[in-house]
Amino acid sequence: MSLLMRISRLIDAVNDAIGRWAKWLILLAVLVCAGNAIIRYTFSVSSNAWLELQWYMFAGVFLLGAPYTLRKDEHVRIDVIAGRFSERTQVWIDIVGILLFLLPISLIILWLSIPYFWLSYAGQEMSGNAGGLIRWPAKFLIVAGFFLLNLQGLSELIKRFAYLRGELPFEAFRKHGHSPAENAAALTDGGRSGPPATP
Repeated sequence: MSLLMRISRLIDAVNDAIGRWAKWLILLAVLVCAGNAIIRYTFSVSSNAWLELQWYMFAGVFLLGAPYTLRKDEHVRIDVIAGRFSERTQVWIDIVGILLFLLPISLIILWLSIPYFWLSYAGQEMSGNAGGLIRWPAKFLIVAGFFLLNLQGLSELIKRFAYLRGELPFEAFRKHGHSPAENAAALTDGGRSGPPATP
């Protein structure tokens, strides 16, 4: 295995672990939201800190989950069009998209978010709401999320070039659902017959 593929696998493992952990923030956010609502309506007691904690957890799910979602090939893509191309063409579309859109935009946001976080951390910025939370942990999530997204974009790029060199199968990085024709057939009969049989 090449050094680049080892790096790719390490990045994948890190984002897998963080993504699996970030999923639990959804449950925690629901519990905090429900608990806060019950206390507010039962005892007429409320706290901005609990409300902001929900926002922080939502930010964590979104920002830490984005690299994991990219790793699992679960981001929205127009398979109705791209799925009609050959695997090799689909890989080149991915490469162009990663190089021209994902990495440049993610790097710019990462670059701009570092001083945004650092100023908040250095000044120990607090929420403007009474009883609110300290702000820098939420801003750090932006830095962490886009740093991990850039790493995952690099990993996906490595895997695409490995495929083009014949070192990796297409299934190693692309989620395989049914083709557009199979999906259309499944919709027309309510999904009872499954994908059409191959001749």
